[in-house]
Amino acid sequence: MARTAFIGLGVMGYPMAGHMAKAGHNVTVYNRTTAKAEKWVGEHGGQFAETPAKAAAGADVVCACVGNDDDLRSVVFGDDGILAGIKPGAIFVDHTTASADVAREINAAAEKLSVRFIDGPVSGGQAGAENGKLTVMCGGEPAAFDEARPMIDSYAQAITLLGASGSGQLCKMVNQICIAGLLQGLSEGLNFGAMAGLDVKKVVEVISKGAAQSWQMDNRANTMIDDQFEFGFAVDWMRKDLGICFQEAKNNGARLPATSTVDEFYAKIQASGGNRWDTSSLIRLLHD
Repeated sequence: MARTAFIGLGVMGYPMAGHMAKAGHNVTVYNRTTAKAEKWVGEHGGQFAETPAKAAAGADVVCACVGNDDDLRSVVFGDDGILAGIKPGAIFVDHTTASADVAREINAAAEKLSVRFIDGPVSGGQAGAENGKLTVMCGGEPAAFDEARPMIDSYAQAITLLGASGSGQLCKMVNQICIAGLLQGLSEGLNFGAMAGLDVKKVVEVISKGAAQSWQMDNRANTMIDDQFEFGFAVDWMRKDLGICFQEAKNNGARLPATSTVDEFYAKIQASGGNRWDTSSLIRLLHD
């Protein structure tokens, strides 16, 4: 089993690192809040380090899952960063949902140190992380991907290499664009059914067996009908991700008219205090 490190013990990283430990890997963790790292060690064993560099020292595979580009740069670069401690030949797998630009930036810096880098953003949310059923979209070199895959398997149900560095992040952008449109369509459909006087839960039972079926319908339709949103993937996080999509679209010329409209709807939800509501809360706007 590999000697590993995990940087960032948020709602995703905490259980992901836990699955690595359960699979038998020797895991050293780092978190900005030391108390959370101590709690993790108390539950899973292993050890915690005071800096990302110390956590990465001697590890064969180093993983990270933090908030955004700036958070990622703060744990990767500098005297206390991952690249200051990681050994030549090791693999650095970043699971942060970030820009393709920062992935390429880190890859270039890693190559100079003979470190192999994989950008591997994930989909599946907190439940997927806790159940070890994440989908991982990767960019990087095939040899490094093949070597890291057995470790990633501990918390994933699907792992795919899309291409060179940055390809994983680009794929995650596609994922978020699709989710935004799906949730708006689901919101409008459910609201239409309710306004038409239908038993909407029965409607969902029927249409979920046909072409309208989606993960969002299977996992969010009933809670949307019940007006429950205090869980799941927060609106704040989705707007951060969509901002990355819009920036990349400026670079590649892609048009995102529907996505832009949904982003405006999410901004209204934030303005009403729904920053931490699940992304399925779009339906709330149709009730006003």
